[in-house]
Amino acid sequence: MSSTAAAVLMQRLGLEEDELLTVLGADPLSVLSGDLDDKPQLAILLALTEEAAGRIHEDALRRWLRTTGPSGRRPVDDLLAQDFGAFEDAIGALEARGFVVRARR
Repeated sequence: MSSTAAAVLMQRLGLEEDELLTVLGADPLSVLSGDLDDKPQLAILLALTEEAAGRIHEDALRRWLRTTGPSGRRPVDDLLAQDFGAFEDAIGALEARGFVVRARR
Protein backbone atom coordinates (compact mmCIF):
# COMPACT_ATOMS: atom_id res chain seq x y z
CA MET A 1 0.00 0.00 0.00
CA SER A 2 1.39 3.38 -0.91
CA SER A 3 1.50 6.76 0.71
CA THR A 4 -0.80 7.81 -2.15
CA ALA A 5 -3.49 5.43 -0.85
CA ALA A 6 -3.13 6.97 2.60
CA ALA A 7 -3.44 10.44 1.06
CA VAL A 8 -6.59 9.39 -0.80
CA LEU A 9 -8.20 8.16 2.43
CA MET A 10 -7.12 11.30 4.27
CA GLN A 11 -8.54 13.54 1.54
CA ARG A 12 -11.73 11.52 1.06
CA LEU A 13 -12.65 11.63 4.75
CA GLY A 14 -11.08 14.96 5.64
CA LEU A 15 -8.82 13.39 8.25
CA GLU A 16 -6.05 15.37 9.86
CA GLU A 17 -2.54 13.92 9.79
CA ASP A 18 -2.59 12.80 13.42
CA GLU A 19 -6.00 11.19 12.92
CA LEU A 20 -4.74 9.25 9.90
CA LEU A 21 -1.76 7.98 11.90
CA THR A 22 -4.05 6.87 14.74
CA VAL A 23 -6.51 5.14 12.39
CA LEU A 24 -3.72 3.26 10.61
CA GLY A 25 -1.69 2.64 13.75
CA ALA A 26 1.31 3.93 11.80
CA ASP A 27 4.15 6.34 12.31
CA PRO A 28 4.74 9.32 10.02
CA LEU A 29 7.81 7.79 8.38
CA SER A 30 5.87 4.65 7.38
CA VAL A 31 3.16 6.75 5.79
CA LEU A 32 5.60 9.02 3.95
CA SER A 33 7.63 6.09 2.64
CA GLY A 34 4.54 4.10 1.68
CA ASP A 35 5.64 1.21 3.90
CA LEU A 36 2.07 0.30 4.79
CA ASP A 37 1.90 -3.31 3.59
CA ASP A 38 1.24 -4.46 7.15
CA LYS A 39 -1.79 -2.12 7.43
CA PRO A 40 -4.71 -3.99 5.81
CA GLN A 41 -7.15 -1.49 7.30
CA LEU A 42 -6.03 1.06 4.70
CA ALA A 43 -7.22 -1.02 1.75
CA ILE A 44 -10.37 -2.02 3.62
CA LEU A 45 -11.25 1.58 4.50
CA LEU A 46 -10.64 2.71 0.93
CA ALA A 47 -12.95 -0.01 -0.34
CA LEU A 48 -15.62 0.74 2.30
CA THR A 49 -15.66 4.44 1.52
CA GLU A 50 -15.33 4.24 -2.27
CA GLU A 51 -19.02 3.71 -3.01
CA ALA A 52 -20.14 6.35 -0.52
CA ALA A 53 -17.65 8.79 -2.05
CA GLY A 54 -19.19 8.14 -5.45
CA ARG A 55 -22.73 8.72 -4.22
CA ILE A 56 -22.46 11.83 -2.09
CA HIS A 57 -20.44 15.00 -2.44
CA GLU A 58 -17.03 14.84 -0.80
CA ASP A 59 -17.88 17.73 1.54
CA ALA A 60 -20.97 15.86 2.74
CA LEU A 61 -18.91 12.72 3.37
CA ARG A 62 -16.44 14.72 5.44
CA ARG A 63 -19.26 16.34 7.40
CA TRP A 64 -20.94 12.95 7.92
CA LEU A 65 -17.71 11.61 9.44
CA ARG A 66 -17.93 14.17 12.25
CA THR A 67 -21.70 14.09 12.78
CA THR A 68 -23.33 11.95 15.45
CA GLY A 69 -25.19 9.14 13.74
CA PRO A 70 -28.01 6.80 14.73
CA SER A 71 -25.59 4.82 16.90
CA GLY A 72 -25.03 7.91 19.05
CA ARG A 73 -21.39 8.08 17.98
CA ARG A 74 -19.53 9.96 15.31
CA PRO A 75 -17.96 7.73 12.65
CA VAL A 76 -14.62 9.47 13.21
CA ASP A 77 -14.71 8.23 16.82
CA ASP A 78 -15.11 4.66 15.56
CA LEU A 79 -12.11 5.13 13.29
CA LEU A 80 -9.95 6.64 16.01
CA ALA A 81 -10.87 3.76 18.32
CA GLN A 82 -9.96 1.42 15.44
CA ASP A 83 -13.45 -0.07 15.73
CA PHE A 84 -13.69 -0.82 12.03
CA GLY A 85 -16.78 -2.99 12.47
CA ALA A 86 -18.70 -0.04 13.92
CA PHE A 87 -17.38 2.17 11.12
CA GLU A 88 -18.57 -0.37 8.55
CA ASP A 89 -22.01 -0.32 10.20
CA ALA A 90 -22.02 3.49 10.01
CA ILE A 91 -21.15 3.36 6.30
CA GLY A 92 -23.99 0.85 5.82
CA ALA A 93 -26.40 3.21 7.56
CA LEU A 94 -25.17 6.08 5.39
CA GLU A 95 -25.77 4.05 2.23
CA ALA A 96 -29.20 2.90 3.40
CA ARG A 97 -30.50 6.20 4.80
CA GLY A 98 -28.38 8.82 3.13
CA PHE A 99 -26.87 11.70 5.02
CA VAL A 100 -29.60 12.93 7.36
CA VAL A 101 -29.09 16.23 9.14
CA ARG A 102 -31.35 17.00 12.06
CA ALA A 103 -31.80 20.23 13.93
CA ARG A 104 -30.43 20.31 17.45
CA ARG A 105 -32.96 20.64 20.19
